[in-house]
Amino acid sequence: MKQCPRCGKTYTDANLNFCLDDGELLSVMSSPGVGDAFRDDSPPTVMLDEARRTNPAGWPSQPLPSAPPVQWQAAPVNQFPQFQATVSPNLTLAIVSLCLGISSLTIGWCCYIGVLLGPAAMITGFIAMSQNKKDPQRYGGRGMAIGGIATGAVYLALMVLFVIVYGAAIFLGSLSG
Repeated sequence: MKQCPRCGKTYTDANLNFCLDDGELLSVMSSPGVGDAFRDDSPPTVMLDEARRTNPAGWPSQPLPSAPPVQWQAAPVNQFPQFQATVSPNLTLAIVSLCLGISSLTIGWCCYIGVLLGPAAMITGFIAMSQNKKDPQRYGGRGMAIGGIATGAVYLALMVLFVIVYGAAIFLGSLSG
């Protein structure tokens, strides 16, 4: 059995630790024959009389006189060197052209998707080169654009050669048979 030290109410529930009326921590009542098996060794609940104050009255409102006063001075205007920011040229279309050209050569043979990737690589490469020619400060990647055009053209040339050889084999096979 447990008893509330504040209101004196007793509880028989062993799992109950706090009084249901006032919330006080329950203490175990000693009964004869039970011994100290249910003795409560928890620390007592401390009730604070007043709320904590973060800025109590009576503190000095001014800083201590031992600290020297802080004086701010404006820094000269030209104290720090000015650095000119450089902007890297836009390489987007050149990179896209090169990626499309490489993709047409590597995975373009699967389902003949290179028939779409090769011309796309050439078109984006030509657009990137024309942008580079008009404004070389803003657009870059001339070498990547040339690489994209070249790989797209190589794929298309190999595809045309493949179609010619395959067509000739079919034509010659029909003549002999």
